[in-house]
Amino acid sequence: MTRKMTEKITRKIIKIDEGKCDGCGLCLSACLEGAIGLADGKARLLRDDYCDGLGNCLPVCPAEAISFEEREAAEFDENAVKENMAKKRPETLASGCPGTHSKTISRESPSEPEGEGLKPMETRLNQWPVQIRLVPVNAPYFNKANLLVAADCAAYAYGSFHGEYMRNKITIIGCPKLDDEDYSDKLTAILKTNDIKSVTVARMEVPCCAGIENAVKTALKNSGKLIPWQVVTISIDGKILEN
Repeated sequence: MTRKMTEKITRKIIKIDEGKCDGCGLCLSACLEGAIGLADGKARLLRDDYCDGLGNCLPVCPAEAISFEEREAAEFDENAVKENMAKKRPETLASGCPGTHSKTISRESPSEPEGEGLKPMETRLNQWPVQIRLVPVNAPYFNKANLLVAADCAAYAYGSFHGEYMRNKITIIGCPKLDDEDYSDKLTAILKTNDIKSVTVARMEVPCCAGIENAVKTALKNSGKLIPWQVVTISIDGKILEN
């Protein structure tokens, strides 16, 4: 049975504290679904069904006026978002979410044919499983670990990912766009249960990857521990944008 567009469900959605909002407008640019607008100098959530609940707007807000809440709201409607944004930016919304835009990346062929005299690169994976949803909270490999929380596209986009980021770390991966799950609860449990020495977040530049970064931020806060952490942002053509 198809759910009517007007029917509400309980889900995660952004909440804007107008008392804190200074009207800077940065969240409008960060929200590629067009869910946020300005009214009377304050940011407002215009329509629930335009908000995907991933929170790309959270990290750009200098006033920390945006947070998540669980409440009854209309389901995210990607088709409605496409129609709305096509009116504003038809050149960018033909294919919907920027994380799903098709793009061919041209690269030069390697100087030596692969498989002819080249030493295979060694994996730096130090444990199994790797999916955030599957790792046991109390797995022994978390004890005194340097933890890498990575978007599952990252290792494919950045050629030296194993050697530069997975070396001497415990790696767990996920995709907030595809997994219907709030990672912050699982990550909070991992941080609380174990003696984690540091946390590195490796995310892609696409907006939906903000979900994995925000989950780590929430988990660090909820854990009550002071753990060193950093964020590495990788472009879709394999460059390090932030480190």
